[in-house]
Amino acid sequence: MGIELLSFLSKRKKHSGNEDSRLPTIEPEVVPEYNEGFQEGENKVIRLVSNKKVNKVYKVTGIEDVASKNNWKAWLYLAPVVVLISVFLLYPLVNTIFISFAKNYKYATGQFDGFTFENFGVIFGWVTVGKGGTENYFLKYAVPNTLIITFVTVPVSILLALIISVALNSIKWFQKFLQTVFFLPYVTNAVAIGLVFSVIFDKAGVINFLFHSNTTWVFGADRWVAMIPLCSYIVWNSIPFKILILLSGLQGIDKQYYQAAQIDSCPKAKTLWKITVPLLSPQILYLMITSFIGSFKEYTSIVAIFNGPGTYGKASESDPNMETIVYYVYDQVEKQSTSLAAAAGVFLFVIILAFTFLQFGVSKKRVHY
Repeated sequence: MGIELLSFLSKRKKHSGNEDSRLPTIEPEVVPEYNEGFQEGENKVIRLVSNKKVNKVYKVTGIEDVASKNNWKAWLYLAPVVVLISVFLLYPLVNTIFISFAKNYKYATGQFDGFTFENFGVIFGWVTVGKGGTENYFLKYAVPNTLIITFVTVPVSILLALIISVALNSIKWFQKFLQTVFFLPYVTNAVAIGLVFSVIFDKAGVINFLFHSNTTWVFGADRWVAMIPLCSYIVWNSIPFKILILLSGLQGIDKQYYQAAQIDSCPKAKTLWKITVPLLSPQILYLMITSFIGSFKEYTSIVAIFNGPGTYGKASESDPNMETIVYYVYDQVEKQSTSLAAAAGVFLFVIILAFTFLQFGVSKKRVHY
């Protein structure tokens, strides 16, 4: 469909009866009468930019749009990323959703016996499996443990990281050295750190020695007691990255805000919550979103500390009291129950998506850029 735009030429100005010689001489043309809108007979759209008489009609139909012409270059540059996202993100996501509704899906051959909601019924306890049914560890342990880990470790780690970051930012001597010390856990192997924590919280470990206690924290411990070393490990392991982000944000805050607070004799605690925290709200939002996603996908810490789904290590198959949602997914894959693993994965995806959108919604009034 051709598009014709009608535009004006500047009229030749007259100064004291003489025409301006700098403007080109334009011979007037007979301009056909146009009506604005779609001209069915000519198969084109006319847009009149003015109802005044024009000396010449300029036709721009057929002129190449440079931006549109170069779109293929943008797609060419984006092609590697688009391919990677499609292969490693979009396809696995769509395939997982497909498998979650497949009945008796066989991963090796790709065969299944039709589509059903039974997989979600099994993980939520609506459908029993086996002659007498099997106990639903997904709702009993995996979901509650994941929620406990998320809503305990994320706020605590962000709060501790904020306090440490403010303290580091106010220290001038050995600041770089202390930053390196606090960042070391982030580059240390997570399984190695978990083994250290399991030794520290052992019945004959450092914690019981310091507090003169005989508490069983890890192997053979009660589920709620075992949550203490587990959450402590997750908080300690996640703090370095948060310190790095918050410290970079602190160093970008204009000093005039703190100078004004000092002039007004504002207490340090009030300065922290009224100036520092609002100005760090973008970084805090970023850490909250990434931390929530990471906590919902917690798996390594369970393996590192307990070496299995429960407080009895690999012998905890009958009572996986420390199991998380991701651990349940891996466990079902190992047991060749791919459909159940996919259903649990889809459930986790929906939960993470809902919490992420919720945080973005709350951030519209709480985050200051």
